[in-house]
Amino acid sequence: MISRHFRLAAATAVLLFALNGGAVAQNTPGMPPQPPQPPKTPPFVSTLFGDDMVMQRGKANTIWGWSEPGDKVTVQIGNTAATGVAGPDRRWQVKIQPPPVGGPYTVKITGHESVELHNVMVGDVWLCGGQSNMGLPLRMTLNGADEAKTANYPDIRFFTVTGHPAYHHTDLVGGKWSEVTPQTADWVSAVAYYFARRVQQDIHVPIGLLLDNVGGTPAEAWTSTEALRPLKDFDVPLAELARLTTAGAPEYGNFVMHWYDEFDIGTKGNWAAPELDDSAWKTVQIPGGFTELGVPDTPALAWFRKEIVLPDPLPAGRAMLYMGIIERMDTAYVNGKEAGGSSWVENPRAYFGGALKPGRNVIAIRVLKTKPDGGFMSKPEDLHIVLGDKTSIPLAGQWKGQLAVDARPPHSLPLAYENWPIMPTVLYEGMLAPVAPFSIAGAIWYQGEQNSPRGYQYRKVLPAMIADWRKLFAQGDFPFYIVSLPAFKPRSATPVDGDEWTETRESQAVAAATVPNSCLAVTIDTGDADNIHSKEKKPVGDRLALCALANYYGERVVSSGPTLASVERLPGSIRLHFAHTDGGLVVKGPKLEEFSIAGEDRKWVWADAHIEGDTVIVSSPSVTSPKEVRYAWQSNPAATLFNGAGLPAGPFRTDTWPGMTEAHRPY
Repeated sequence: MISRHFRLAAATAVLLFALNGGAVAQNTPGMPPQPPQPPKTPPFVSTLFGDDMVMQRGKANTIWGWSEPGDKVTVQIGNTAATGVAGPDRRWQVKIQPPPVGGPYTVKITGHESVELHNVMVGDVWLCGGQSNMGLPLRMTLNGADEAKTANYPDIRFFTVTGHPAYHHTDLVGGKWSEVTPQTADWVSAVAYYFARRVQQDIHVPIGLLLDNVGGTPAEAWTSTEALRPLKDFDVPLAELARLTTAGAPEYGNFVMHWYDEFDIGTKGNWAAPELDDSAWKTVQIPGGFTELGVPDTPALAWFRKEIVLPDPLPAGRAMLYMGIIERMDTAYVNGKEAGGSSWVENPRAYFGGALKPGRNVIAIRVLKTKPDGGFMSKPEDLHIVLGDKTSIPLAGQWKGQLAVDARPPHSLPLAYENWPIMPTVLYEGMLAPVAPFSIAGAIWYQGEQNSPRGYQYRKVLPAMIADWRKLFAQGDFPFYIVSLPAFKPRSATPVDGDEWTETRESQAVAAATVPNSCLAVTIDTGDADNIHSKEKKPVGDRLALCALANYYGERVVSSGPTLASVERLPGSIRLHFAHTDGGLVVKGPKLEEFSIAGEDRKWVWADAHIEGDTVIVSSPSVTSPKEVRYAWQSNPAATLFNGAGLPAGPFRTDTWPGMTEAHRPY
């Protein structure tokens, strides 16, 4: 049985892409209205500039739009004006110095058209990037619903960039500016909200938040081709992307949908349609089905259909379709309407049955399996429909089945199976490039989960992405503050040698230590073993704010927990020297835990550890000649080492022995 900590991971990725108006989005009951889509034609003024926006203080602000070639466009704020001319590509652009901090101001833009932007403030604008944990709305977090009810911060404004993967350069972006009020706060990024609120407590200037994130996305999706090429790790997907672009393929942003378009005869034949005559299909048993279709232990794509009869009237309430654990990718339909689709590891499958009706219903499911024991993997009783009154309708047993693709070698398989944007460059082109060169103070970044199977590689990808963003925005080495991943997955009772999550954290720390003007917000003392989307977001936002307050705003605040400064190997023990021990080293909990120690044999055992001044002495009676030490080196460690300012030490190690992700490449 797969632990439930994986079940919502990709499902929430798709949900949050839906919240951003992404291409895979579907309207879901209880969800907010879709954000504005990118305009179909270039507007006179880019949608990034509108009522309630925040302009960046202390530097020239770039404002742009589109008009007839040769049109002279003037931007005026108070007594300051600047003029630009629309070029042959119809784009005009001006740079204008902002008025003093505060507001509200009115921005007048005149040319062949005239536009006024009202209630404009001047302060600091922060770009907020990453995946679902950056995008997670305030209402979905700890105490978030109550927080939103009183969140009356008219000087904090946010713009949510509409989800839009692109295979080529695009100028257009969807979204709108909003003030943080009890009416809007439910759906603002919780991390960005707490970051802005904490900064504003000390700095007292308007804060603008450009929310540019999509759930489940890897860092390379937010990076340009030019920046990825030198890494040599993405040549295969970049070549496939180039092929699809040349062919004029739809801009899904993922590989599996293109594979379906190319090979799935079931989609072409509309095998989900309730009126389809499936009398010639084979009768199969579900769970199972693939053996009867002649592909018991090889990759294959198959469609399965089942008729059920439901009572009239249907019981009131939400009906759900449960299909158990499925390997590898499935798409479910109810009466010809898509109910949901999953890949990755969000198991068991659970989809809304909103299209169910009294009388005859047709359930269809398309399953792509890649493993010998793949396909339907649950017990028969786990496959059922639950009606609004909790009545259970069994789905196991006889179905109709038809093979769509026999994918045995040499038949190709998708490069990846996620059905949301994960291709290299597609969010850089669709969601980041159109935002530049908007004037900003800096960026905050909460991501890494999707890159964790390649945790060691991330120390190359993340710095390359940061440099790429700085080049794109052309505003120098602006601040870039990184969230170190929180605790997740079951805690190990014994030391682990390799760990995807921990090796990703190490890469984040390496990036923060080597990339100029960056900072690491350690969150190892937060998280949820059973949910990749931890509800603890206030400490995350607060610690990012401490990075900004200390490093950008010059405030006298502590922004880092203890960090390893040097190692002293003693007879029978190892002394660890720490920096950032403000207020002294502190133990949180009954004792200092999560230190492991090893000798030349590289066998890790739990160690005894105690504090002496600004050092920690580590030893074990079972390791007489210790060589190396690790702290908090697992996905969900017990965080016990803090400084007097209440900030935790991040995971670290003294060795450089190869980890489990160092040699991993997905392509």
